[in-house]
Amino acid sequence: MADTKREIERKYETGDGGLPDLTRVPGVASVLDKGVTHLDATYHDTADERLAASAVTLRRRTGGSDAGWHLKFPVAPGVRDEIRAPLSDTLPDELAALVRSRVRDHELLPVVRLRSDREVRHLADSDGRLLAEVSVDTVRAERLTHGGGTAQWTEIEVELADDGDPAFLDKVEKRLRKAGVRPSESTSKLARALAETAPAGTTAATAPAPATAPEAAPKKKRRSRTVGEPVTAGDHVLAYVRAQRDALVELDPAVRQDVPDSVHRMRVATRRLRSTFRTFRDVLDRETTDPVAEDLKWLADALGVDRDQEVLAERLTTSLADLPDTLVHGPVADRLTAWSRARHSGAHGRLTGILDSRRYLTLLDTLDALLADPPLRKKAGAEPAKTLTKALRKDFGTVAGLVTQALDLPPGTDRDVALHEARKKTKRTRYAAEAAAPALGKPANDLVKSMKSLQGLLGDHQDSVMARQTLRELAAVAHAAGESDFTYGVLHGREEHRAQLAEAALPETWSAISKRTAV
Repeated sequence: MADTKREIERKYETGDGGLPDLTRVPGVASVLDKGVTHLDATYHDTADERLAASAVTLRRRTGGSDAGWHLKFPVAPGVRDEIRAPLSDTLPDELAALVRSRVRDHELLPVVRLRSDREVRHLADSDGRLLAEVSVDTVRAERLTHGGGTAQWTEIEVELADDGDPAFLDKVEKRLRKAGVRPSESTSKLARALAETAPAGTTAATAPAPATAPEAAPKKKRRSRTVGEPVTAGDHVLAYVRAQRDALVELDPAVRQDVPDSVHRMRVATRRLRSTFRTFRDVLDRETTDPVAEDLKWLADALGVDRDQEVLAERLTTSLADLPDTLVHGPVADRLTAWSRARHSGAHGRLTGILDSRRYLTLLDTLDALLADPPLRKKAGAEPAKTLTKALRKDFGTVAGLVTQALDLPPGTDRDVALHEARKKTKRTRYAAEAAAPALGKPANDLVKSMKSLQGLLGDHQDSVMARQTLRELAAVAHAAGESDFTYGVLHGREEHRAQLAEAALPETWSAISKRTAV
């Protein structure tokens, strides 16, 4: 069974004087010599080094106290989440699943072997509490592919103790710098090994391209001045598409591990992509993007089963907790908890199956191909202001018509449906404004804020609609079991009131948005 650990560490080049006296670091009372450990790690990746391109490392290591399989995902500079599995001859299935969005159908191969002699010291405070582990690693690297080059170096690694204060690493670094020790230019041992064992003549231009970030120059009239610097309307749209594609790939492991909010964030990425394809149809050819949008809708629907259940459970649990005890009749909390767990367990199981499906993996490949050779239309080469503004105005006009239509309807099912449709188009307009914001600046940013505000109001209304439907179902089950359905009725009435408040606030909210919208 795998477990996860947050790793916070810094790496340094060794100075001529070796490791300085670290008892002079503020807060350190003693430096404990823990001896020398011999480590032997084989790193696995695809032939085109897809994991390395994403700064993800996968290794099988023997020696030390944590022998086994280690999978590391970057979180921030110097911070990684390490997922560990017991030592075995083959890669555990649970770790293989966590890299599937990056690896897909490509075989994982041994690419680098690192053998290290590690001199370990513990920095402890006056109470003997561990503050950080400092190691001096003498590393021998051997590339197992592309010619089998070798390299050797020595480095210092400082890893913060579990639940330690990251500010302590600043104190250690200050002492190391004073002694002539400098931070390493490489982010990891693997990155350094790949660089120093590369075949002769290999440069950044000839190295394998990152598998999850193709950067082929799109065909258009005006190209970006530099890679990553959007110039044309097409540049800005593609930059947003690329960011959402990256989000899908990066969130995949978190969704599989059931990390809180990961399903929601992944679903938002799919919606942003679909919105971009629909809004900017003058930039990207719909013949290519429409089939991709259909697959994205399929994925969003699959993600929605789990996400909608999560939102409903939180809403109903909070509402129940707010009720006075005198209004709670029967085992309402227990029934709600059982409903939530059963729905979530089934939904998450289905979702992980979706993430392993051929359709999902093909969708990721299709997005890569679309970015590598984008289906740009003539207006993609134009200046962004006119093209992007026109698209935003069209979307905003659609929202205006839907809101007006909903307000003209009497309260009831038809109005609920109309408000839900307005909410969906509000999201689309918000995401389109996000894509245009780097080019349009304040007008687009203001539109993002306005649509977010409207989305919140309409979202609360739709959540109330769904909550009332669920409460009616739960009440029927409770009644059939001989339990009181009184509390479900009370909660239902409160949800009706919340919906009425949202509907009452909508005219004023929409009037204010209409007045300040400048696109």
